[in-house]
Amino acid sequence: MHHDTTRLAIDFNEEDSNTSSNPAFVQVLETRLNRRSLFKGAGMAGAALGATALTGCATTGQAGSTVQQLGFKPVAKTTADRVSVPEGYTAQVIYALGDPLTGNTPAFKNDGTDTEWGARAGDHHDGIEWFGLDASGQPSDRFASRGLLAMNHEATTDEKRASFFIHANGGTATLPRPASEIDKELMIHGISVVEVQTDGKKWAYKSASAFNRRITTMTDVALSGPAKGSEHLVTRYSPDGTRARGTLNNCGTGRTPWGTFVSGEENWFGYFHRDAKDDDTRKKDKQVQALNRYGRKAGAASRHGWESGGSADTYARWNNSALGASAQDDYRNEMNTFGYIVELDPYNTGAQLVKRTALGRMGHENVTFDRVVAGQPVVAYMGDDARGEYIYKFVSDAKWDPRDAQGANRLAAGDKYLDKGTLFVARFKEDGTGEWVELSMKNPVIANSSYFEFKSDADVAIFTRLAADAVAATKMDRPEWAGVNPKNGEVYITLTNNSNRTVATADSANPRVYTDLKGSKEQKGNVNGHIVRLSHGKPTDAAFRWDIYLFASEAGADKATVNLSNLTDENDLSSPDGLVFSPATGVCWIQTDDGAYTDKTNCMLLAALPGQRGDGSTKTLAYGEKTVTTHVGKPPSPATLKRFLVGPRGAEITGITETPDGRAIFVNVQHAGENTAMADVNNPAKFESQWPANAGYGAGQRPRSATIVITKNDGGVIGT
Repeated sequence: MHHDTTRLAIDFNEEDSNTSSNPAFVQVLETRLNRRSLFKGAGMAGAALGATALTGCATTGQAGSTVQQLGFKPVAKTTADRVSVPEGYTAQVIYALGDPLTGNTPAFKNDGTDTEWGARAGDHHDGIEWFGLDASGQPSDRFASRGLLAMNHEATTDEKRASFFIHANGGTATLPRPASEIDKELMIHGISVVEVQTDGKKWAYKSASAFNRRITTMTDVALSGPAKGSEHLVTRYSPDGTRARGTLNNCGTGRTPWGTFVSGEENWFGYFHRDAKDDDTRKKDKQVQALNRYGRKAGAASRHGWESGGSADTYARWNNSALGASAQDDYRNEMNTFGYIVELDPYNTGAQLVKRTALGRMGHENVTFDRVVAGQPVVAYMGDDARGEYIYKFVSDAKWDPRDAQGANRLAAGDKYLDKGTLFVARFKEDGTGEWVELSMKNPVIANSSYFEFKSDADVAIFTRLAADAVAATKMDRPEWAGVNPKNGEVYITLTNNSNRTVATADSANPRVYTDLKGSKEQKGNVNGHIVRLSHGKPTDAAFRWDIYLFASEAGADKATVNLSNLTDENDLSSPDGLVFSPATGVCWIQTDDGAYTDKTNCMLLAALPGQRGDGSTKTLAYGEKTVTTHVGKPPSPATLKRFLVGPRGAEITGITETPDGRAIFVNVQHAGENTAMADVNNPAKFESQWPANAGYGAGQRPRSATIVITKNDGGVIGT
């Protein structure tokens, strides 16, 4: 999740915290809230939703009831430096960059002098998932007032290498960079788990909860699946290729049917450096082809210059050059230990993070699971977020056993379902059909490939992009989040934009090529992105059918060539990114990561009630002598797609999750004020944004990524 170039105050004092953590109090509160959910809010529809939400159906992603209409007034487009939500709703900041995660970590000063970053909220809050707790602190999907939020900290707001808002004077942009600055930056990436709760009036995070946890770039990690022990994962840190350190550039998330948190490592390649003559040093090593394919060319500058901090492993590991006598003597393979789906048990602070290599190595956005059926494989969908990359599906060897949904050892279930299976890549056809192509040594195209030498399924897991290249999969316009519609099982995948899409490469699944103006600046390609939709008989089927649910566009764009979904001022958007279906209501939430339309509006969150694949028609676009026919879903109306939230200046609206009753949603707001100049780091008057400080949250005026919680003022179900 990235650009194409790239409090409401909580008065929750110690007395409140002690009271609300008392099990007897929480039990009374839960009873009151659950009873209220049956009668208050959206009439009988709300009652039905409240009743079904407490059955725990969120675990499998199957909703017992779905909203029939969106019951809020759309939010207007705006460039104001605030979070705007519909009338009748309240947004509250609860967890921001630098917030302490232990009882003895100092309060955040937000002036660049803060330390102890391993015990604070990281930066760039992204994908997020809810994990419920009951009154005694045990895992439970039945309770809606206490739980854990597990979330990604993708990156950091930077300019010329330095993460300038966390350094007192903006940091050092030239090499070598000070180790003290790098040490901070290594800690603000990764994942956090934080406990949150409500007293029935306001939400707050618990800074001293025993569940709170940080995963950073330095955390010891287990490698699992077919690549475990591969020669291509051997490093000085792990001579047997079974362990690694840290997780990096984590973007989208998911929740497994057995109750764990999964996270995708996205743009990890930019953090590494290779010496200018490294290709020559490696000579005929096939890794040179892979390194170039994955975006790490010899001599290219790294994003932050972490490799320049000194000779210690902490810094040396970011130099991906072949420097020693063998892979055990250096970090030539360190980059190969990133790019996976990682799994975490948020309830167990002692459990190790695991990288599931069977799901392939790429620029992972999120992973979403299809509805599980007893006796059938577990199926997951993923996108590789880069221009011209692919959409993937994973099918487990193991058949789903419902008892695993409540198992005591959640990571053992992950071993069972995510370490052995088959990876597929999507190939789209002009007639609206498609096929999932197997990526394994069983496919003779891969086993006999002259494009890249695959010796084993470990090679396929590590060099997945090259395997997809070899089978001629369909190159897509930056595949990002995937979501499964709980109503009918159809799969939605956002394609956020593609400035490299040309008339020559336009195809039926990526049909638009046009010029868009941002002020006087021309933007070309598929500027605004779209959302593709797949249907199938069974999730394990090799064949699928597809159409394009939504073409993102400005409302005023030409309806014959650009605004093919007839969007209006109530629902126009650019660059769809995050996409999540509510387990409680069936509402499809769509988030944007836009740089094309930001002269007119900040990034946003929309609510949708999509139909089904094939509910529209075909459309033919003419580009001179070339024509492209595509399959267009029924155009949404302001009744079935409308804007729910607009964020502050410079911010991307990222992850979203909700309580099981659908009465509170948690949304992440990332990199507000990112267009501030590094030279102005100590001049608040020149900040692009001062959020969330300007909403009354926290010290200082520097902008911070943060989690907000949104509730309906009448206590009802969100979106109804």
